[in-house]
Amino acid sequence: MNAPQLSSQALDTLFLQARTHNDWLDKPVDDALLRQVWGLARMGPTSANCSPMRVVFIKSAEAKARLQPALMEGNRAKTLAAPVTAIFGNDSRFYDLLPKLFPHTDARPWFDGPGKEAIAATTAFRNGTLQAAYFMLAARALGLDCGPMSGFDNVLVDREFFPDGRIKSNFICNLGHGDPDRLFPRSPRLDFEEACGIA
Repeated sequence: MNAPQLSSQALDTLFLQARTHNDWLDKPVDDALLRQVWGLARMGPTSANCSPMRVVFIKSAEAKARLQPALMEGNRAKTLAAPVTAIFGNDSRFYDLLPKLFPHTDARPWFDGPGKEAIAATTAFRNGTLQAAYFMLAARALGLDCGPMSGFDNVLVDREFFPDGRIKSNFICNLGHGDPDRLFPRSPRLDFEEACGIA
């Protein structure tokens, strides 16, 4: 059975009217809503259901103070003003959970063992990035705005929030209710003919 097409309102929410926000309304984001977002995002497909993404949600003043030194100057004010900043990281030992996540076969040897480091790292990065994109779509679907960015020091973030070295930060994303009156004009996008081919 074919899945039904989403309504135009849903497409607007997820893509056509959704924007990257830099300014935030003074509205808190409840922990229960973050749990709802995760509940949707975790359903997106990953290789062998490996699910390598891990998330730390920065909400408290103390956590923001720990994050601040790692932010590029241009990203500090908007990140500190955001109700939540999600740090998306990738678990380098995601394969430890494959017996739970992919129980119908022993997939751990695909990624764990001598000579497997590169494929494990590539798999973690690719699929963790996919999951972060799913997360942002889930956040939009549940009424939140997003402000993803990569302007920060990964080494400092990892030292502060992932000190055991197992998880490596990928990128961060501010979450909350954006101020629609302070949006920049939307930047151009590539047309089909500029970016796509059909073989």
